Amino acid sequence: MITRTDTMPLADTSPVGVNVRWARQLLLLVPLFLVDLIAVFIGFILAYLIRFETDVSLFYHHEVPPLEFYRSIIFWIAPGWLIIFLAFGLYDIKNIFSGMREYAWVFNACTLSMMLTIFLIFFEPDWQIARGWMLLSWLLVSSSVALGRFGFRRVVHRLRSRGHLMMRVLIIGANEEGLAIAHQLQTNARAGVKVVGFADDLFNLSNEPLANAPLLGPVDSVLGLVEQHGIQEVIVASTALSREKLLNLFQTLDVVDIPVRMSSGLYEVLTTGVQVHEVANVPLMSINKVRLTGGDVILKRMLDLCGSIAVMVILLPLFVIISLAIKLDSRGPVIYRRRVVGVGGKLFDAFKFRTMCVDADERLARDASLRRQFEQNHKLKDDPRVTRVGRFLRKTSLDELPQLFNVLLGQMSLVGPRMITDPERSMYGKWSMNLFTVKPGMTGLWQVSGRSNLSYEERVRLDMHYIRNYSIWFDLYILWLTIPAVLQKRGAY
Repeated sequence: MITRTDTMPLADTSPVGVNVRWARQLLLLVPLFLVDLIAVFIGFILAYLIRFETDVSLFYHHEVPPLEFYRSIIFWIAPGWLIIFLAFGLYDIKNIFSGMREYAWVFNACTLSMMLTIFLIFFEPDWQIARGWMLLSWLLVSSSVALGRFGFRRVVHRLRSRGHLMMRVLIIGANEEGLAIAHQLQTNARAGVKVVGFADDLFNLSNEPLANAPLLGPVDSVLGLVEQHGIQEVIVASTALSREKLLNLFQTLDVVDIPVRMSSGLYEVLTTGVQVHEVANVPLMSINKVRLTGGDVILKRMLDLCGSIAVMVILLPLFVIISLAIKLDSRGPVIYRRRVVGVGGKLFDAFKFRTMCVDADERLARDASLRRQFEQNHKLKDDPRVTRVGRFLRKTSLDELPQLFNVLLGQMSLVGPRMITDPERSMYGKWSMNLFTVKPGMTGLWQVSGRSNLSYEERVRLDMHYIRNYSIWFDLYILWLTIPAVLQKRGAY
């Protein structure tokens, strides 16, 4: 028996169509445009103050030009920079809140804007503009726009967590794939998506209920459902419909001016990325075996080598002190080798400063309660096997410093998903094939988001988010956030 609620009213139903979508976009784009405009002006003004109102020895000091001169230049070129932002897609709703890629586009747009500014100045000989001001303007405008967008994102995320600025979505197909899509969207309120319900012909929702996502009606009633429930976007679970029904559905929805997106049917696999090749006029999709290719591999390896060597040189005395403390505190080796899984599922030994007594495994085997806790989370909060020095090392994350050698050997990366042991593979389930497409990291999203305070499901979700959204800027951002996370000892035990 199919449970349907075709006539069930929804309290927050809104009109459908172009006006609704544009109204929602304007609520984001107009404030964002103003934030960018203010940030551009702040960057230019700060550049003027640093160049002409300070005694920085890097710049040649001459008579301070009138502020009105630079003010008029800023007044004319600032709007031009925003036009270039528009050309770079920085006001395309699909690109906003796209993570570190958005900041990379901001930097690239500011770079092109400054190049065009220099080009225009070249054809105006009466303008004598300080090169130091232009250099500072490029750097400061890029930084201020990025910071402005970061703050804007935080505000929008806060509003979305309270139920505002949400896009109303209808999912076609309430099968396993449709439910998985709904679950992903519902567990991340910051994505700004409200799953209004499902359209499906054969699914009995009472077998597997979803909160706030009822079965609204059959697939052939989709146009009525879109109008009745104020749907602003439709997501199609491709495995829920036959090929013929999919084609009919897209033809039906073609008359409705709202976005229609189709799930791949294997979104767990597509974490690694895909390529589309056309063979005999047939578009075929191939799945990447590894997540990083080409320039990404080179940049990440350069970051790993430079970062690990620099840290090891600086902290060499600390390595010696920790080694002596471990030896004086308890018997056993200084370094502990932990067998973990690397790229391609290959096993390797990850190095750590020893934090446990040498008979730790025997103690765990003897204590059934501890063993159950460990099997559930693969970590114990109050682990009696940890030594006195080991407890300090874990709290400060210093026990992981020897993994810098793994980074040098190419087995690990400074930033990456959490490394796991072979028995933990089953905990990742369908995601495990994606996890092994990149090197495990000394730090990652799990480290800066709470570490051991997170549930295992949340750790998996963060790892998959990192793999999907990798960029060199994302790595630098995570490294920057790691510093306060380690100092505050969030979730470390």
